[in-house]
Amino acid sequence: MSSPLIKVWVAVAAAQWSSAAPIDRNDTLEFMLLTLAHIGPKSARQGAKSHYDALTRLYLDRIAPYHPIQTEVFSTEAAFLQWLTRPTPTGKAGRTPALPVFLHREGRPLASPEVAAWLGQRRDQGAQHLVFAIGPPDGWSPDALVQARPALLLSFGPITLPHELARLVLAEQLYRACTILANHPYHSGH
Repeated sequence: MSSPLIKVWVAVAAAQWSSAAPIDRNDTLEFMLLTLAHIGPKSARQGAKSHYDALTRLYLDRIAPYHPIQTEVFSTEAAFLQWLTRPTPTGKAGRTPALPVFLHREGRPLASPEVAAWLGQRRDQGAQHLVFAIGPPDGWSPDALVQARPALLLSFGPITLPHELARLVLAEQLYRACTILANHPYHSGH
């Protein structure tokens, strides 16, 4: 089983040796789009909270060589649920639906290697889009859990985190999962 990063390097090397244009990694089926979504205010531009956003961006940038990644912010749970079920930008339904992963206080607390294994399994099963979502301040409504049918309820434990810190921890864990799958030394068992 080869990692997506190895597939990119092979594709780039092959493109360099041929007269064909370089391969755009976003056009290959081996890559799945990751979305980090949250319900709440947009990112802070100034003040203490802006430091969380800068650190989150650092990890999102580090994820980019492994998977295309984007962020989405929604003012309400209803707006998020509507976005989750929308067709692709072309107006056509995707080959596979987006798989939502909800952060939830009653979710499964997974160790970093377990997060990596779960992510790798979705990739190997052909998932095209994973949406990691942080819910509203009062938590996900029962209706949202029924309507979205999340593929995983993930928990960071019984502690309560501000949204900014939860996004940062989630971004770091996604980066850590990517490096575990690629056998990168970032995760050395700690």
